[in-house]
Amino acid sequence: MPYETETVCIGPAPANKSYLDMSRIISAAEVTDVEAIHPGYGFLSENVHFAEVCESCNIAFIGPRPEAARAVGNKVKTREVAKSIGVPVIPGSESSLKDENEAIKLAHQIGYPVILKASFGGGGHGMRIAHNDISIVNSFLAAQSEAKNVFKDGAVYLEKFIEEPRHIEIQIVADNYGSVIHLGERECSIQRRHQKIVEEAPSPAVSPDLRKKMGQAAIALAGALNYNNVGTVEFLLDKNNNFYFIEMNGRIQVEHPITEMVTGVDIVKKQIKIAAGMKLDLKQENITFNGHSIECRINAEDPMDDFRPSSGTIGRYYPAGGLGVRFDSHIYQGYQVSPYYDSLIGKLIVHRNSRDEAIKAMQRALAECIIDGIKTTIPLHKAIFKHTKFIDGQIDTNFLNRYFSK
Repeated sequence: MPYETETVCIGPAPANKSYLDMSRIISAAEVTDVEAIHPGYGFLSENVHFAEVCESCNIAFIGPRPEAARAVGNKVKTREVAKSIGVPVIPGSESSLKDENEAIKLAHQIGYPVILKASFGGGGHGMRIAHNDISIVNSFLAAQSEAKNVFKDGAVYLEKFIEEPRHIEIQIVADNYGSVIHLGERECSIQRRHQKIVEEAPSPAVSPDLRKKMGQAAIALAGALNYNNVGTVEFLLDKNNNFYFIEMNGRIQVEHPITEMVTGVDIVKKQIKIAAGMKLDLKQENITFNGHSIECRINAEDPMDDFRPSSGTIGRYYPAGGLGVRFDSHIYQGYQVSPYYDSLIGKLIVHRNSRDEAIKAMQRALAECIIDGIKTTIPLHKAIFKHTKFIDGQIDTNFLNRYFSK
């Protein structure tokens, strides 16, 4: 019997009246008699209460158990667990900060610059860098306000800001019976406003020995948190190849396709099987890494106007294709890009035998891709992939600010 797709309206366009309204989603699930809900990588994907509601309605939540999601969702507590088991962490506050005066006092102890982060949530929201006492007051209030608006909790904590680091994350998969493996690393250093726009696997800076150490640290942390399903452990890597834990995300990541490309593992399929109670059918020694994969996040933004969101109707539309090229998107010619949601409209992914070949393949794919009617980040991506520092692998989280700021 062929699979059937059924679409259910869950409300008007604003997210708080549809995708963030648990009652509407559960109602849609019950009307269609579903067995499970996959929350994706936004909206309610890291909402512990939503996972609990699903559980109480006998609907499988395709993600971590509520208690595991709660443990990972509290960034301060997760940092404490990491520190307790010997995973390197960046110097910073041991708990959420009471006020800006406490932030200033701690900043004096560990030295500027420092970064303030939301205690709950991720995605680059609620993060501010401070270089002195005046900026830390403004940064504290701004981070607190954004955290409250986005995550409904204004708690923030503070860390030493590692200058010119690489952002490296490790993909882990854990079943409900204590088995945990990692699927290698992703290089996520090309960012704007603390949000990734280019990712690649493997990282040009990570040796097999370093991969093993970071993978073991990620597995140890998942085990200490009694974590299950798919997750990502994120690290900063300094100039001397010292790595520091920053946070763990209890959901699938936007950039998971590049890991699928180099490992051959269908990560979403693993999520579904684990949620169904099946044991992990892979061991660490089974995981091999083949070739190099890169992803560009195609956003409906104007990179020449401080990444201002761009809404409107898509005119000509021609996605790149071919062997080893993948374009994940929901858009089509005539599609109306709404101002109500995240600006991500597509993910352009390539896979080749080497990084050099992957870069050339991405250059060709970007040249082939046509999305008219709105502004997109495609012109910026074209410029990034022609930059000699990127081609040489000399990148860090300040790459865009250094070479592409006005």
